[in-house]
Amino acid sequence: MTVSPKFVAWKVSKRLDDDISAVFGAFNLHVSKGVIGDVRIAFGGMAATPKRAMACEQALTGQPFNAETVARACAALAQDFQPLSDFRASAAYRLQVAQNLLRRYYHHCNGELAITEVSRYV
Repeated sequence: MTVSPKFVAWKVSKRLDDDISAVFGAFNLHVSKGVIGDVRIAFGGMAATPKRAMACEQALTGQPFNAETVARACAALAQDFQPLSDFRASAAYRLQVAQNLLRRYYHHCNGELAITEVSRYV
C-alpha cells in the first residue's frame, strides 16, 4: 500500500465560524509499501502556541501504517502535550480530541470514513 503525502487539517470548536478552536490538528504523512516514512503532525490548542507532536511522529516513523501503530502514537501524544484547562475545554478533553483526530486521520487515509464534512460555505 502506498499513500501519497496527504495533508489534512481539522478544527474542533464550539462554533465553526469566528471561534478560537479548542483543538486544531494538522496531519501529513507518506506511506510506501505499508511503512510510514515522512511524518509531520502538529496541534493548536494543546500548548501555549501551536506545536509539532514530536513523540507522536517518532512513534509513527518507520512503522507499519496500521491501527496498532496509531494506538501507540496516540499514547505518545501524552508525552508531547500537557494541555491546560480553560473556558473552551478541559485538559483531558483536549488530549482525547487530539488522539481521536489522529485516529480519524488514519481512517481517512484508508478511505474508511463515511461522514459528511462541511468544507465550503455559500
